[in-house]
Amino acid sequence: MYLYNSATHKKAEFQTHTPGRVEMYTCGPTVYHFAHIGNLRSYIMEDVLEKALRYEGYNVNRVMNITDVGHLSSDADTGEDKMVKGAKREHKTVMEIAQYYTDAFFADCKKLNIKRPDVVQPATGCIDEYIKIIAKLMDTGYAYFAGGNVYFDTSRLDHYYVFNDHDEDDLAVGVREGVEEDTNKRNKNDFVLWFTKSKFENQALKWDSPWGIGYPGWHIECSGISMKFNGEYLDLHCGGVDNAFPHHTNEIAQSESYLGHAWCPQWFHVHHLNTSTGKMSKSKGEFLTVSLLEEKGYDPLVYRFFCLQSHYRKALVFTWENLDNAKIAYDKLIARIAALNPENGSVDEASMSALKEKFQKALDADLNTSLAITTLYDILKADMNDATKLALLDNFDQVLGLALLSHAEAKRKEAAKTTSASTASGYQITGEGDPEIDALVLKRYEAKKAKNFAEADKIRDDLKAQGIEVADVRGGAVWKRI
Repeated sequence: MYLYNSATHKKAEFQTHTPGRVEMYTCGPTVYHFAHIGNLRSYIMEDVLEKALRYEGYNVNRVMNITDVGHLSSDADTGEDKMVKGAKREHKTVMEIAQYYTDAFFADCKKLNIKRPDVVQPATGCIDEYIKIIAKLMDTGYAYFAGGNVYFDTSRLDHYYVFNDHDEDDLAVGVREGVEEDTNKRNKNDFVLWFTKSKFENQALKWDSPWGIGYPGWHIECSGISMKFNGEYLDLHCGGVDNAFPHHTNEIAQSESYLGHAWCPQWFHVHHLNTSTGKMSKSKGEFLTVSLLEEKGYDPLVYRFFCLQSHYRKALVFTWENLDNAKIAYDKLIARIAALNPENGSVDEASMSALKEKFQKALDADLNTSLAITTLYDILKADMNDATKLALLDNFDQVLGLALLSHAEAKRKEAAKTTSASTASGYQITGEGDPEIDALVLKRYEAKKAKNFAEADKIRDDLKAQGIEVADVRGGAVWKRI
């Protein structure tokens, strides 16, 4: 597999420290509010990457943190703790907020068919690990104590700006409006490893440490959790492109200074989901959630399909029109799969090889999911029996995670109900095997039979708006997409 490496700015063959095993770390959510669909794009693509690695035969150990303390409202270590802010907003404790939104996050992941990582670790559960790392950094001169806080000294590094190929907006660490700059820092890029009461006297969560009662900075948690569960050699680190700087930059700085050797060779960054106003973000009020998509009638897997149609290193523009187009394409795909007969032939493994190779090449080409999806249509057009097609679709869906066969089976059952209803009424419907369309065509017939011509015309017009043309024939109707 060839992946683009954000640290080297090149595509290269993916290699692991231990042959056949992948130590994988993915930055998890800060659980102070619901995840918006922009956040979830990153988790979808990371999920596809993990499944692609498993598909290729790797033993993957994927670790994810849950940030339930220490992530401030500015990535420059300034402003209010996001968790405390969330607790104040909802008049709950920080831990109550953390548990509620952790559960909500994984509920969204389940709806999007995102596999739960092998290890999920809240930041508050590894305080001893952070203290151990910070203590060594202090002893070796990579950290200093000032104004009640412990800071990492970036001037000790030969190379700090690791991901400097990103856009200026991605690298900006400006202080937010109304927030005072930290004057305790020796250098502007120095970052906090441990806060004490001298900075936030009303902080909800505090622990004892050699430097006073306080709490860890945001960046140290990922280093501590990864080293605990992935070991000192990490193979693959993932996250959104906005995490590249300063978060991932700071992780590298503190981890390699602590370990004394290179830490993680491969970095995988997913680019933004944009709206007409730019990057989707909670601070701008653009709070589109999975629940909102469901309320508007979208299957969450339509959004997953929408994400997979674009490359992870390209910004993806979200509009309702674009999502509608994805829904139409996804529904058509499911309808075509539903039209396949599982009893048609037996699985012919030999005939699968060419399409499997094509699918593998798409994955190996820097996780080209849009190309991988085209192989689904290649299967449907291929000269092979339906049983083989279904087996191949199921095989590819191990990676794509679109629930193709289960959704197709549900459509078959709905189609059987509609067929039964139309047969009972003596009305034969011929189409593409889409039960939703069949049901509307039958409803139109029943309206005409009841002389409710206004309702029948409305249904016909609604179908036409969906690109469906209905023609009445003797004893029934034929419909097709135009």
